[in-house]
Amino acid sequence: MTTPSNLGPNEKAASISLFSLNAPQMRTFHLTWIAFFLAFFGWFGIAPLMAIVREDLNLTQTQIGNTIIASVAITIVARLAIGWLCDRIGPRITYTGLLILGAIPVMCIGLAQNYETFLLFRLAIGVIGASFVITQYHTSVMFAPNVVGTANATTAGWGNLGGGVTQMAMPIVLSLVLMFGVGEIWGWRVAMVVPGIALVIVGVAYYFFTQDSPAGNYKDLREKGEMPPSSAVNGTFKEAIKDSRVWALFVIYGACFGVELTINNIAALYYHDRFELSIGMAGFIAGLFGAMNIFARTLGGAFGDKFGIKFGLRGRVVFLGIVLLLEGIALVIFSQMATLFLAIGAMVVFSLFVQMSEGATFSVVPFINRRALGSVAGIVGAGGNAGAVAFGFLFRMESLATADALMIIGVAVLFAAALVILVRFSPEREAEERQLLQVALASRPAPATAFNPFRKLPSIRIAQRQPTMALQRVGAMPPTAPPRSHPS
Repeated sequence: MTTPSNLGPNEKAASISLFSLNAPQMRTFHLTWIAFFLAFFGWFGIAPLMAIVREDLNLTQTQIGNTIIASVAITIVARLAIGWLCDRIGPRITYTGLLILGAIPVMCIGLAQNYETFLLFRLAIGVIGASFVITQYHTSVMFAPNVVGTANATTAGWGNLGGGVTQMAMPIVLSLVLMFGVGEIWGWRVAMVVPGIALVIVGVAYYFFTQDSPAGNYKDLREKGEMPPSSAVNGTFKEAIKDSRVWALFVIYGACFGVELTINNIAALYYHDRFELSIGMAGFIAGLFGAMNIFARTLGGAFGDKFGIKFGLRGRVVFLGIVLLLEGIALVIFSQMATLFLAIGAMVVFSLFVQMSEGATFSVVPFINRRALGSVAGIVGAGGNAGAVAFGFLFRMESLATADALMIIGVAVLFAAALVILVRFSPEREAEERQLLQVALASRPAPATAFNPFRKLPSIRIAQRQPTMALQRVGAMPPTAPPRSHPS
């Protein structure tokens, strides 16, 4: 095993060793998805308890819709800022700060006494949704081109799983609180302290058990002259916003992750109201939507990698268009289901394609602009929240039934699928990425030990060193710093 001190900035993991924590790549892999998983508990922990909150605070449908919008609106700005911060100070400190600061409004939402204060707390909590950008940035830095889509999709998917588990777990947490003789009015308030404490714990763990890159932390690398100063990333955000491909992916991600955020917010209440289910049962069924993240998003990223290996960068884009089209069709079907059994079945199929689309999107993102990776990931990630905000306005309309709103969203997804034609790569870029891919493939283990979540794998292999000039040309590593002079 190559030790971290010997790794260069271009030495990314060329395979995924799921059950090994020896290398910083895999410690990062596991802590990123755990952090994002718990972020969902803080972000959407209140959603399955909304039936009680609605009665406690006397909220109208319009007011509930506004809180849904607030919970995802602020995340648009937060994701843009977080991507920029990752480029400048590194993902380790950025994630630690976000989790610890984000835990404060999560634990304090129980102080809300009316609609206005509840709205402000949901707005503040939404900042923690920016954790997704750090998750995708950090795994993109740690893994080679042949597995980066799978790594991104798995960490994000297992993190998104928190959205489904939250729907199931928070009613249980509430029940445990009520067992101590606390009434429902105080029960939901106390229950929200639990995810807040968990966020603080994982934030501290992230600081001590991860590092910014295979070579070490950005601060140390810059002090040693092995990495350009933080000022070297100036202008990367401008590069990202001028790229039309980034904005196409912005809309595309809004059509998949934006849909998932919307469903996480309304699913429990939808099943409770339409099918007259108890809060616990409605939360359990709603949780099935997010539970698909345990494998569905990974499938999207893994197939994105396979299409990329066989057909190049264009293959990744074509696959994205296919699964996004299937997502739109499945959502339209789900919106028309009037019986509980059929609604659950259609929701599970719909969830599969939603999360595969998300994984496929971020199998493309790392190749748009390596130098501006944080900014690109931040803008595309913000698209998910922008989509959720746009869709949220449909659910605050008293005259529009939830099923009709879902139908409209399904049609919007079908139109968004056509935007993949705008995501193109030059022949020169295709050739450059093919060169890097071939070296990564040569560095991976034999097929018998390829990624398999049900089998223990050997320690990960590290991608071989590349010719420095070739890597710098495609942005896979920073420009070589001038040698330092030393006193004799």
